[in-house]
Amino acid sequence: MPGSTTNTADGSRAVVFAGFPVSSWVFALRVWLAMLLALYVSFWLELESPSSAALTVAVLALPTRGQGMEKAGYRLFATALGVAASIAIAGMFSQTGGLLLAVFGIWIGLCVYVAGMLDGNRAYAAALCCITVALIAIEQIDSPLQVFPTGVARGAAIGIGVLAVALVNEVLAAPDYHPVLASRLEALHRRVTEFAQAALRGEASSTTSAADMLRDIAALHPEIASLTTESSIGAARTAAARSAMVDLVGELSLARALAAVPAASATAGHDAEDGGSSLMTICRAQLRSEIMRRNADVRDSLAALRAGTHPLRQWRASLYRSRRIAAEGAVRAAIHFTLIAIIFVMAGWPTTELCLALAAVIIGLSATAPDPRAFTKLAVLAMPIACLLAGILKYLVFNGVSEFQLLAIGLAPVVIGTALLISLPSRALSPLGRLTLVFTLAVLAPSNPQSYDPEVFLVTCLFAQLSSVLVFAAQLLLPSLSGDRRIRLLLDEARRELSHPRARHLAPEEAAFREAARIEQILTANGGTTASPQVIVEAMRCFDQAVVLRRCCAELDRLAEGPLAAAAHEARAALARRDGRAILAAAEALRRTAAQAHAAADPVLAALVPAGIAFAPSQTPAQG
Repeated sequence: MPGSTTNTADGSRAVVFAGFPVSSWVFALRVWLAMLLALYVSFWLELESPSSAALTVAVLALPTRGQGMEKAGYRLFATALGVAASIAIAGMFSQTGGLLLAVFGIWIGLCVYVAGMLDGNRAYAAALCCITVALIAIEQIDSPLQVFPTGVARGAAIGIGVLAVALVNEVLAAPDYHPVLASRLEALHRRVTEFAQAALRGEASSTTSAADMLRDIAALHPEIASLTTESSIGAARTAAARSAMVDLVGELSLARALAAVPAASATAGHDAEDGGSSLMTICRAQLRSEIMRRNADVRDSLAALRAGTHPLRQWRASLYRSRRIAAEGAVRAAIHFTLIAIIFVMAGWPTTELCLALAAVIIGLSATAPDPRAFTKLAVLAMPIACLLAGILKYLVFNGVSEFQLLAIGLAPVVIGTALLISLPSRALSPLGRLTLVFTLAVLAPSNPQSYDPEVFLVTCLFAQLSSVLVFAAQLLLPSLSGDRRIRLLLDEARRELSHPRARHLAPEEAAFREAARIEQILTANGGTTASPQVIVEAMRCFDQAVVLRRCCAELDRLAEGPLAAAAHEARAALARRDGRAILAAAEALRRTAAQAHAAADPVLAALVPAGIAFAPSQTPAQG
């Protein structure tokens, strides 16, 4: 049947036509119209590089308005920075021969390092600085005087593409992203609430389930920034979503702590003589109260996200990134480019600037992917498909014509078809569709008038495919960091930070989210392969210990003066030794002192007891 309905993830029914939801067809139509508008304006203004405008539309082909505008802003900024770098590099090293290629390699490594320290569209912007230098300076390596006009032309074309996307999205009412993000956060809230309720009932805690939730929460970090560009109240929605994420991690960590605290304790015998509750009973009661309060904070933040208002409490969602992993990736990227450049210098082939530039583009884009080699494999697969589609369009569909109307009709099947692939949730088909669309436009290079020289086209296709194959060969010769290697580095850094905590300026809740971001990187280091139970247990052990240490330090700071100062000092000394038994003993001493002084110490005890359990020699997290 050409049309039918199907159930979506949220239970609603979506109309499906030819196997794709109507929303995907509308998205593909928007991409096609924006591309035609960008090309028409570029032809009308007689820009030197109209294909850059079309490529900009392909890159900004995102299903919602906020996502597209955020990426557009980073694309404009990175292009300006890349053009400036191209002018500087070409001006200082244009007559230095091999040194110029070495400088290009260093620049690529620097951009890849910055991309490795960021995420989302910020990482894309860092990679684009590398790509811009490749498309401007490297392609003009033999004519450095053309770097500036080429950079200006590229910047103008990109500006046209951005405006075309913005106009089409506005006229055709591209959907907002905040309803989708709110639904995902609400689903995560339900999962965390169920986990917390199980802890409140005294049921065993599942380490695997907790790690999966932390991964899913932290994975939303790069998507939240797009809400800022969505509307005039986007900044408020961004703050609300960010606070909801941080509070979700906080609620989950509190539930983990509660599940680890036993319901009964050997100290219960002191109840009669002290006239109060045992240490464990106080801790469990306080943790229950904190979990319910944190749950209410999440609900308030989600309501603020829906309403577009600022949350009552705003948190920073700090991102964790490993400098070691970023540096190793940068060095490998620089070596990959240098090896490819050496091959071309030794071969002595003419007109290889395009191949070298495309190799730098693939290296830069692969730096933003979780697995660079898997991305390059997709590029190797997409490049011949793109060359075939470009050849069909140029010599079978257009076949010498120059009318814009025929260009629009001819581009429709390719653009709409690849845009439909982009809209799919598949982790393989969606990036394949985007790469195919981008490479097809790069090889086709729409211009006015259109060039139909078969020799130029064949050389372009040859070098385009050669570039992806050479990058893949370089990555085989010097492999990128494996998933297991990244996991080992991340776990080693987590252990070291337990002795020497970093990011001391962060609140305990913000530091907990930072630890959750590390969990997300550990669990996704091997792509779609699930991490081993041993890795999950060790990662969550480090997470639990880091979180309780932050909470203890924050609570003990509040007791630095007053009748409990001495007991708090002893507790801090026990924490410094990472001795679980000493921490519990210090907590009991603090409880007695607080009872005698009629002072409130329940929040401190609720932090110290989980710390004592987390650092107990026999402590092993529950597995699920």
